[in-house]
Amino acid sequence: MPSATLPTFSRVEVESHNTESSCFVLFGRNVHDVSDFVNDHPGGAHLILDYAGKDITEILKDQASHTHSDTAYEVLDDSLVGFIDVNDVASGKANVKATGKANGKVNGSANGNANGKASVLDGSANGVNGHKLDTPCVDQNALVKDETGNWVHPRTGMACEDDLNRETNFTDDYRKHKFLDLNRPLLPQVWFGGFTKKFYLEQVHRPRHYKGGKSAPLFGNFLEPLSLTPWWAVPTLWLPPMGWGMYTASKGFENNLTPVLLFASGFFVWSLTEYIIHRFLFHLDYFLPNNRVAITLHFLLHGVHHYLPMDKNRLVMPPALFVVLATPFWKLAHRLFWWDWNIATAAFCGGIFGYICYDLTHYFLHHKNLPFWYKELKKYHLAHHFLDYELGFGVTSKFWDKIFGTELVTVVKAN
Repeated sequence: MPSATLPTFSRVEVESHNTESSCFVLFGRNVHDVSDFVNDHPGGAHLILDYAGKDITEILKDQASHTHSDTAYEVLDDSLVGFIDVNDVASGKANVKATGKANGKVNGSANGNANGKASVLDGSANGVNGHKLDTPCVDQNALVKDETGNWVHPRTGMACEDDLNRETNFTDDYRKHKFLDLNRPLLPQVWFGGFTKKFYLEQVHRPRHYKGGKSAPLFGNFLEPLSLTPWWAVPTLWLPPMGWGMYTASKGFENNLTPVLLFASGFFVWSLTEYIIHRFLFHLDYFLPNNRVAITLHFLLHGVHHYLPMDKNRLVMPPALFVVLATPFWKLAHRLFWWDWNIATAAFCGGIFGYICYDLTHYFLHHKNLPFWYKELKKYHLAHHFLDYELGFGVTSKFWDKIFGTELVTVVKAN
């Protein structure tokens, strides 16, 4: 459902597009850019401009005023550019009467009352869009209907983790969203696309799926293999030097328990480091400078993972990037424990082991059928992708999310 990945607009944003050169209209929850059709309207441009930035739902249905042909609705289908923000819909700004009873197109209720969403999310066998409720879904009050009739979260265009594996129609996706063409190398498009930060962040956090989890072209040249890292490369490359470092450091201690405690301390510090890097570096997002250099670096560092979250070969960290990020921590450890190389190395090795566990866990959460005790963590992390990318930064555990108030609640209670 490519249309589910369109951006959302506030009511004010839609109303600001009220000129002949930039003419938006609302049809239900859908936002349409009809600028190219203004001068082609059979009744004259003024009839459209009278409704520029406004809701045309009632006038289209008004048979007494004018009967619109199927062509009019085809024009709307081709001009769909997004959806009205769910908050504007909920507050009654999108032509929903504030009587406590929203019409069926807004809340999905068969009889038009405000219980439409509950009827979809009431724990019935159908669940959400056919998914059972044991799959974590967004709170029912935040779901909206897209143009295909499916319930989705307005920011990600998805409702359940199964949506992450729905194939994207490359041609329709690019035609409707004007973001990235999955048929062509992605990085040049990001660099030369001229995207604003706001538009880029809206689009990159709306997941797409490429050919069953294969890797979309990134560079499109001889550099392509450098962007692909199989999961097994992580333990293969980093366990041996970590083991050697730990073995060498342990020779410097008379008490065999000391290096073990230092290793465990490093492992614990990594768990906090994992959270900090994911939240404040990978999701720099709104503090990102609004230029193509920053946007391209963001895309390479983490954006591509949210754009194509089920890409099997761009999920664990490439070796070169790991070396770049690990080097400052090596220097920091030896600066903090400057008087003893062995202490610094043992603690650092614990951190490296924590990283190895993190990357393997991350891959398995996306692509493996995990034991019972990991299934909840799998649901938790995938909700970070399909539900709310501004919460749920813990990958190997929820611990630091609970401490810092960023835990992502994914349970929907059946009524």
